[in-house]
Amino acid sequence: MEDQARLTRPEPEQGKYVYCVIRTEAPRDFGPGGICGRGDSVHSVAYRELAAVTSSCPLIVFDPTRENAIAHDQVNRLVMNDFTILPMSFGTVFRTEADITEFLKETYDALDGMLQRMEGKIEYGLKVNWDKDQAVREIEGENEDVRRLKEEILSGTSTSTYFSRMQFGRVVESALQAKADGLVNEVYEALRDTAIASRSHKPIGDKMIMNAAFLVDREKTKAFDDQIDDIATRYDSTLSFLHTGPWPPYNFVNIRLKLVRAAR
Repeated sequence: MEDQARLTRPEPEQGKYVYCVIRTEAPRDFGPGGICGRGDSVHSVAYRELAAVTSSCPLIVFDPTRENAIAHDQVNRLVMNDFTILPMSFGTVFRTEADITEFLKETYDALDGMLQRMEGKIEYGLKVNWDKDQAVREIEGENEDVRRLKEEILSGTSTSTYFSRMQFGRVVESALQAKADGLVNEVYEALRDTAIASRSHKPIGDKMIMNAAFLVDREKTKAFDDQIDDIATRYDSTLSFLHTGPWPPYNFVNIRLKLVRAAR
C-alpha cells in the first residue's frame, strides 16, 4: 500500500526560482544546475535590457538549509564572473516565466537604478578575532584603576575582596569594550579609501570583535586586499583576520518577495 501511495502521489506544481537580476538583452544559458540538484537549465528571462537568472523548481517554500544556501550562492557566483548582479533574497520563487517578466516590468526603474549603483562592485567579508586573555593583561598594565583593584583583591580581606572583584570585573569589561571599539575603528579607518561602503554585523562568540561586509569596486580589489594584509601585519601579535570573498553584494542589495505575490 505504501509503494502504491508513492506511485500515485502527485508531483508538486513547478515554478521558477530566481537567483539574481543582471543587465543583458541577449538570452543567456548558464548551463545545468540550480537549487533542486536536478540539473535544471539555469538561464535568463528578460524584459528590455534587464534579465532575471532562473531555473525550474517545485512551487514550494524552500528551507534555508546549508545545501540550498550553497546552491543559491553557487549560481550567483557563476553569473557574477561575467555580470554585475543584484542578488535576490533566498527562496524567491515565481509561478511562471511570464510572472518574472511582469516583475521586471513593474520594478524596472528601481532595478535599473540599483544596477547602476552596483555596477562593477563586489562584496568582501572580514572577521577579526583577538586573544581576550592577552587583552586583559594589556589592560592590567595600562589601566591604573585595574592595577589598584587587582592589588586589593590579592591583599584584602574576604569582604573587601568580594566587592573589589565585582568592581574589577566591571572596570575590566568596560576597558575591554573600549579597547575593542578602538581597534575596530582603526580597521574601518584603514579601509576607508579602498571600500565604498560597509555593513557591520554582531560578532560571534567572545573572541570576535568585528564582523563586517565591505562593498568594493572590482578595480580596487587588489588595493583592498593589500590594505588588509598591511593591517594584519601591523596587529599580528594582537588580532587575527579572516578575509573572505569576493561575494555577490548580499549585504548591500535586498530584493525580497513573497511566494503569494509570485502566485498571484
